Amino acid sequence: MAEIILMSDPRVTSIPVAECGERLVDVRRDGVLLVDPRKQDPDGSFAHLREGVVERLLTAQSLLPDGLRLLFVEGYRPPALQREYFEEYTDELRALHPEWPAERIRAAASRYVSPPEIAPHSAGAAVDLTLVGPDGRELDLGTRMNAGPEESAGACYTDADSIGAEARAHRDLLGAVLTAAGLVNYPTEWWHWSFGDRYWALMTGKPAALYGPKEPAPGR
Repeated sequence: MAEIILMSDPRVTSIPVAECGERLVDVRRDGVLLVDPRKQDPDGSFAHLREGVVERLLTAQSLLPDGLRLLFVEGYRPPALQREYFEEYTDELRALHPEWPAERIRAAASRYVSPPEIAPHSAGAAVDLTLVGPDGRELDLGTRMNAGPEESAGACYTDADSIGAEARAHRDLLGAVLTAAGLVNYPTEWWHWSFGDRYWALMTGKPAALYGPKEPAPGR
């Protein structure tokens, strides 16, 4: 398996942000993308992404074989919620590994939840998604969406060799269309793809990220 660069890595955190000011838009506006309600929040923040990310998702969907579609699960995550998720997971890891120093806890936590100050979801740059078939049912991608490293014994890693051939084919297909559309994967989570954030900039050799953390608009 190739080297996995975690979100907490200094190579990621040192990437500057040249905020382009692109707005967050609701992916439900045109009804082209299927949106799953499992991450629904009262303000509908979960269904928002930067315009450039939405455009690329539509491109990716157009590249899928007939009958298959993307299933959007979560996009924008307000910084306060990201911080809550990160702190909850670090607390879990501390309970499991009380001997680990703080730096190791932070790195391990970033396999599954990004540190809030650099989180792609809080920039509206990242999306969690999967594939569905003609009947609208999710395809087998080896683990449930959002299965953590501990729960899945590492099968959540995109290139995990512990999944079946069908799940591997589905992951490869998802990866092929999203990569062709310009998104990058976070390799510890097969479902997490992004464009314009610090991780994307590092992986594509860009000098700066296009999108930085964004606070929710008033009233949302």
